[in-house]
Amino acid sequence: RVRSLLVDGGRSEDAALDLLCSLEGGLAKRVNMESVLYNQLPHQTAKLMNVQPQKPKEADAFVKAFLKRSLPKKSEEAIEDILTRKAVPLEHLHKRRRRARKTRGKGLSAKQRREMRLFEIKPEHQRYEMFLPLHELWKQYIRDLCNGLKPEAQPQMIQTKLLKADLHGALLTVTKSKCPSYVGITGIVVQEMKHVFKIVTKEDQLKVVPKLNNVFSMEIDGFVSYIFGSKIQFRASERSAKKFKAKGTIDL
Repeated sequence: RVRSLLVDGGRSEDAALDLLCSLEGGLAKRVNMESVLYNQLPHQTAKLMNVQPQKPKEADAFVKAFLKRSLPKKSEEAIEDILTRKAVPLEHLHKRRRRARKTRGKGLSAKQRREMRLFEIKPEHQRYEMFLPLHELWKQYIRDLCNGLKPEAQPQMIQTKLLKADLHGALLTVTKSKCPSYVGITGIVVQEMKHVFKIVTKEDQLKVVPKLNNVFSMEIDGFVSYIFGSKIQFRASERSAKKFKAKGTIDL
């Protein structure tokens, strides 16, 4: 009947015979594999593995009793239905725990920082001598950054490194400015912000000097460097990653 259906479906008789033979061969292989899989263990193998072979009825009773113990909430009909439709995992399944996402705490806003006065330096701390150790640390930091500031070092390379360096602790002097009152101010940088430097002078005064329209100079081990404040209006963290382009002339 299968052969006649295949021929009626448009296949030639030879092709139908080949397909029928392949189907019969696959079915025979499956039956053979099932017979091997469910066949009883030989006596010698069972003795070697220390397993007592059971008869089909005993094995069937054992499986049903095991499933009843493993699935106590299921009825026999439900267990039979599960066995005929899908495989049952006998191992205990571990539910994956979802990791809770760590939420970063929000930092303080600029308004909150101003209200808490976090960046204000108290008058009793505005002393030049108090920041001299910071200046010594900064000088050692610059020497390590510029490989010792050797006389044969290229000035352009040192200038590029100084533009990206942290200036907290640097001894700055305002050499040029559009506002004459800023010219000549010298002191140690205690705070650098985006648009201003906070400098403590030798007279123990805190000066707030804007970067815009000012030229600063700093000297270390005989090397004098000039910095145009208008070109470094960045925060210290942003300036360290900034790429500065060389320009021939720069106006205030």
